[in-house]
Amino acid sequence: MKNPGASKIYFYRNSLYTFPNDLQSKTKTMNFRMSNQIISINLVLAFALLSFSCQKQTATQAITQTVNAQTPTDSYKMLFAAVKAKDTEKIKQAVSKNTHGLAEFMAAQFKQPIEKSYENGFTATTFADSLPEIRDERVKDNFGSVEVYNQKEKRWEDLPFIKEETGWKLAVGDAWGGTYKSPGKGQSQIEQETSNTSGNNVVPMFPNTNGNFSSNSKSKSIEVPLENKPKK
Repeated sequence: MKNPGASKIYFYRNSLYTFPNDLQSKTKTMNFRMSNQIISINLVLAFALLSFSCQKQTATQAITQTVNAQTPTDSYKMLFAAVKAKDTEKIKQAVSKNTHGLAEFMAAQFKQPIEKSYENGFTATTFADSLPEIRDERVKDNFGSVEVYNQKEKRWEDLPFIKEETGWKLAVGDAWGGTYKSPGKGQSQIEQETSNTSGNNVVPMFPNTNGNFSSNSKSKSIEVPLENKPKK
């Protein structure tokens, strides 16, 4: 019959060790507790990593929603709001990859912080106090354009856009680099061409190219419409 308090003999590297049974029992208990602690720590770490992953995914989704412009018009509105909020990060999200390259070039060229390049969103239309008038959206393949009224200069700007991974982005850098393809003439350009064509129906007779007329000069500049031009 075994004595519960008897010691057990162990050999290790030619040495003899004896341990009482109660010490073995305590050792097993300590090992069990340590195993439980390790499992608990691993569970805590796993939960922390899962929480961080969820937060990162949520943040990514928020950014995607911010820049996920469905149309060039929506993209401009997001850009204008970001400029007015002086939010450089959101302005960066609203412009194309090639426009980021243009920003870096401008910063190096003018020896200024790169944030300065993004300040006005690459268009003078953002100088307006409120959202300016937007018209004539055109889209062809992954290229788009809208006309935005420049209140400071009293003219329409035909702004280029390109569709990238997360939506439509302002494509000033693409236009500057020659990789942008226009989706077609804008309303302002068509009106200008029409105006120029109408202007050609008036032919100057004895034109003064400098536009200066002397009070002693007997010659006069006469404009005659083509349809009323005398027959020879």
